[in-house]
Amino acid sequence: QVYHSSFVDDDSITKACGCPLLPLKTHIKGPAPTSEPDKADIVDEAITFFRANVFFKNFHVKSPADKLLIYLTFYINIALKRLEGCRTIAVGTKAIINLGLEKVPVPGEPGFPFPGLFTLPVSQEEAELLRNYLKQIREETSGRLLSCAYRANGFPNKWWLAFAKRKFMNIVIL
Repeated sequence: QVYHSSFVDDDSITKACGCPLLPLKTHIKGPAPTSEPDKADIVDEAITFFRANVFFKNFHVKSPADKLLIYLTFYINIALKRLEGCRTIAVGTKAIINLGLEKVPVPGEPGFPFPGLFTLPVSQEEAELLRNYLKQIREETSGRLLSCAYRANGFPNKWWLAFAKRKFMNIVIL
């Protein structure tokens, strides 16, 4: 059974295109509210559940937070694919930074991986809010993923990078 997010639907959480803008433990500037440092956030959940969830071809969405978990699982899969050939943390960091500099597509734009996952933006402001949030959450996920994908000595952790070969929900990553 797929691991679902523990963040339940809360009416007080702002949404953009049906994506909840959940709080993050981050120092990166963006629209995400700040989370308490001692509590797990959606990025922690995505990294924790990644190695189990990546094996599933279907994912039953129980809450809007699950949609964000799906998006982050797919992003972690892309990031691991980029890190696959990087033999040191310095080279891996450069690859992740380059991934972070890429344009973040939103629903309705070419390159968005899950067309039906989030609703289409009703305004340019909503599209930019979601784009900025996704950019912020991707950067935060990348930073935390580096500490998992590489050991303290700076060399790759094969128990993480082996998952770059997996296809999440049968989506081929180029």
